[in-house]
Amino acid sequence: MTVGLYTHLDMLDHRPGEGHYERPERLSAVVGALDDASDLHLDRREAPLVEAADLARVHLADYVDAIVASAPTTGRLMLDGDTFMSPGSLAAARRAAGAVASAVRDVAAGDLQRAFCAVRPPGHHAEPHLPMGFCIFSNVAVAARVAQAAGLKRVAVVDFDVHHGNGTQAALGGVEDTFFVSVQQWPMWPGTGHPSEAVPGNIRNAVVPPGASREAWRQQFEGLMTHVDAFAPDLILVSAGFDAHARDPIGDSTQNLEAEDFDWATRAIVSVANAHAKGRVVSSLEGGYDLEALGRSALAHVRALSLG
Repeated sequence: MTVGLYTHLDMLDHRPGEGHYERPERLSAVVGALDDASDLHLDRREAPLVEAADLARVHLADYVDAIVASAPTTGRLMLDGDTFMSPGSLAAARRAAGAVASAVRDVAAGDLQRAFCAVRPPGHHAEPHLPMGFCIFSNVAVAARVAQAAGLKRVAVVDFDVHHGNGTQAALGGVEDTFFVSVQQWPMWPGTGHPSEAVPGNIRNAVVPPGASREAWRQQFEGLMTHVDAFAPDLILVSAGFDAHARDPIGDSTQNLEAEDFDWATRAIVSVANAHAKGRVVSSLEGGYDLEALGRSALAHVRALSLG
């Protein structure tokens, strides 16, 4: 199956600073791994700049205006302790959100069935009113609302980053005909996402402890996918974070996942999409900070997306 690949060179110009985990080389590692895979059939498409009207589906107007107004022309701006903007960051963030919005529109139109958005900065920590955790715009949450406007009424989001997708949860919690599931390490920054947390009925969270076995992680993921299956979505969006890989440097103690675990998880997502959503899946890159592990994991993920 051909998979749409949405990316743009502008996203290399987001430069949070020397030594920052969310560095431009991440995008190069992902795209390079996909380009080197002769068995993949990729339809490469340039990520457009997101429209203001699409950002307004999730983000407060005052927040978007403040980000645009404060974007630096020189130097570097600290938005929070982890999140920075350089002169290229606004365009990169707009293309990151624009990639996923464009992909869901193309899938809704029947032009594609599957897509992977190789983007940065990531998005699942950005809340409607503030940046957070390397993220400026809530890329996948914006895409979920775009998908609904394009006629895909019931939209599920599956988040498998080592960190909780707090921003996506904040954006979609209580939104009719959306469903958000997230598996993450606990305890772990940002301190949200425990199953005991009071959340709207369209949210399901699962956790695994630091250093959990791959089998334990898979068990929690399977439990979440039973809820997605019962929701019967018209589209599945994926926040694809690969920082639960055993090699990843983020956090005090990460998970023990390997590339084949992301292949397995993606196949589970595809199975539910085939059952309910005519196979429609759009995935967007979130975390993953060891370059070798990131490239191999993203490749395993996209290979699994390419299966019928």
